Amino acid sequence: MKRFAKVLAIVVALLAVAFLLLRTPDTDASEMRAKYGGEPSQFMTLANGQEVHLRDEGPRDAPAIILLHGSNADLHTWQPWVETLRENYRVIRFDQIGHGLTGAAIDEDYAQERYIEAIDLVADRLEVERFVLAGNSMGGSIAMGYALEKSDRLVGLVLIDAGGADIPREGSGNLAFKIARLPGVGAAMSQLLPRSLVERSLSQSVTNRDIVTDAAVDRYWEMARYPGNRTATRARFSKSYKPFVAARIALVDVPVLVMWGEKDALIPFAAAGWYMDNLPNAELVSYPDIGHLPMEEAPGQSVRDLQNWLVKILPDPAGDTSTG
Repeated sequence: MKRFAKVLAIVVALLAVAFLLLRTPDTDASEMRAKYGGEPSQFMTLANGQEVHLRDEGPRDAPAIILLHGSNADLHTWQPWVETLRENYRVIRFDQIGHGLTGAAIDEDYAQERYIEAIDLVADRLEVERFVLAGNSMGGSIAMGYALEKSDRLVGLVLIDAGGADIPREGSGNLAFKIARLPGVGAAMSQLLPRSLVERSLSQSVTNRDIVTDAAVDRYWEMARYPGNRTATRARFSKSYKPFVAARIALVDVPVLVMWGEKDALIPFAAAGWYMDNLPNAELVSYPDIGHLPMEEAPGQSVRDLQNWLVKILPDPAGDTSTG
């Protein structure tokens, strides 16, 4: 018995040493802001005291579009779209709480209601009354939730490989997401978080592997380790999944564009069908050979599809529907 206790103690000690040696520390906030928060970034304090990292580009009197990134991503995921859209639209994107350079929520609350509230707070801070709201993945789920509560502020809604559909969940195709949801193991792995895991996770999310560059992997890896973001990720992933109710979705009558990569391994194309079956005023565009991030994997085609739809709901890009 004593020998077993000694062996166990040695094993525990070795594991502890290994953990300390392999643990990846948080990134330095000031270094990350210098690297990823240059012009045209702003760091803005909202009415609830939360500081957010955002970018607000394009003509101030043009129709406004607010872009919401997905889980463990950041505002840079929209860069290919923004380079085109900012010519005729006011394009607003921000790192959501627990992500990017925004970092942890000041109240450590990561319920969906807090993410929905942040949209209003950002829009109010920028004096934008009505806008088109677009979201990818988790951001799409938040955008859909916002439409259910605040449709009067929306000119249109864009769901890009969005979460929230009430379809059978066969498990994420993303290794990092699977690990993060494992009790205990996820907490330990978030502290280790090897760069190779981030690279593999991003590769599994897309079919166009050309976007899995060293710079992109570095950004995901460094932002994931921004102070407070790992704790926020564990808090979000600890919450139970609650899909939307079809009967409520059917009440959303704003124009909706559903955009989907048919090869999405994270949120299957069937989810696009669920949204199309239940949204009364929706149009679908899909991409046969694209995965979870159409705005990055097929930026040219996807932004053209978005522009074609925007012209239908906002005939005059120089109009004044963006501000009150």
